[in-house]
Amino acid sequence: MSPDNERGIGRREFVAAAVAIGGLSALSACQERERDLVGTASDATEGTDGGGRPRTGTDTEFDLSVPSGEPDALSKRQHAWNYAVVHDAHGNTVIPQQQLILGLSYEGSSPPTEAEREQVEGALRTLEEAFQWGTGGNPSASFTQGLLFMLGYSASYFERTGGVPEQLVPAEDVLREVGEDPSKADGFDAVLLMNSDIGSVVMAAEAALFGEIEQVNGVGVTDTFEGVFSKADRRSGMVGKGIPADVLDNDSIPESAPLSMGFKSGYRDSQPSEDGITIREGPFAGGTTMAVSRLGIDLDRWYDQPHEERAAEMFCPAHGTDEIGEIGEKLGAESGITEENAESVEEFAEEYGRVGHTQKVARARDDEFVPTILRRSEGVATDAAQGTEFNFTGLQRHVDDFVETRKAMNTDEYDDDIPAEDHGIVDYLETHHRATLLVPPRPQRALPTGIDA
Repeated sequence: MSPDNERGIGRREFVAAAVAIGGLSALSACQERERDLVGTASDATEGTDGGGRPRTGTDTEFDLSVPSGEPDALSKRQHAWNYAVVHDAHGNTVIPQQQLILGLSYEGSSPPTEAEREQVEGALRTLEEAFQWGTGGNPSASFTQGLLFMLGYSASYFERTGGVPEQLVPAEDVLREVGEDPSKADGFDAVLLMNSDIGSVVMAAEAALFGEIEQVNGVGVTDTFEGVFSKADRRSGMVGKGIPADVLDNDSIPESAPLSMGFKSGYRDSQPSEDGITIREGPFAGGTTMAVSRLGIDLDRWYDQPHEERAAEMFCPAHGTDEIGEIGEKLGAESGITEENAESVEEFAEEYGRVGHTQKVARARDDEFVPTILRRSEGVATDAAQGTEFNFTGLQRHVDDFVETRKAMNTDEYDDDIPAEDHGIVDYLETHHRATLLVPPRPQRALPTGIDA
């Protein structure tokens, strides 16, 4: 049974809070609440001092009964997640509920030493040995019991280690190009994105990486990030059907909505293939780029509008609500956006007095009318004030693809007469942070050297 059906609101909120807080005490408490999802290999005093209190220090062991993985069998692409996530009845991918984004500062040598590379690789392989890769490729899986993660590096890291790859554009430059404040750029050297449907899985993985536990899921922790990476920031989030209504203080959010703004995303025709966003040539062939954003959202103003207007602004004014449904469920596998919709934004603006977000960003699709950004998270930020922020993470072959798609959201000169709030969803969003990273292929993920080294 899916954990959505078992958790209930109390557990869901509790786990969200535990992941947001982090630390061994929160991990122990989270394990206890998720015990029936993952099981344990020992009695109820495992991970305590014998009196029910969480142990502290490096002798703490957390043993999650999640099937362990086989690192050598994994794809050479860090971003190969699609085969290892749940798919809904329409074949759309369902990203795991729990998200943990770690912004990292590099503290190692420039360029990195072989010993440092082996240390980072060993730490990452520990996670792959301890947890299965997502669903383990089980096509009938109803939730993601294992762990998915990818590690990307920023321009600041590559500047120190030999040269910035051509596919990577610094976050400051991205912000300038899309008309946003360059001071919102994150200063991370690297970002680790982790996802699972089990909160204690991402928390245990974090604890193992930073040397807070000696064993994780029965696998000894010998290599960690200590001395190479430190945590500059930590962001948690949740995504999934019913979560926004459960965890946000806004009664207007539909109970079954998977996202804060009330509608589904991730339709097959609005997501490129993993092949489509993979770098094809050069020193990082087999990798991709990642844009990680923390966005503010004005939900009160969004929900002040009737459902018909929200649906039109999210998708396309030509699509009636009877075609879309309350949360986009009637669309099935496809968003319904056509090339004609994308090419007729100006005409739609004049006819309907508004334009749709999906309609507008479709203008940035490639020559085959295929999107260029693969969304990997759009989760409610559980470490922020209620309802004010969410995480957005997108993958693309070149950061320029992200830039073009983001620019397509902006208002156009020809529709200046339309109020800002009727230009899709852009007027309801505010960028708080952005980072851009290159995600190397798995064999190069441990402290890669820049292109000129």
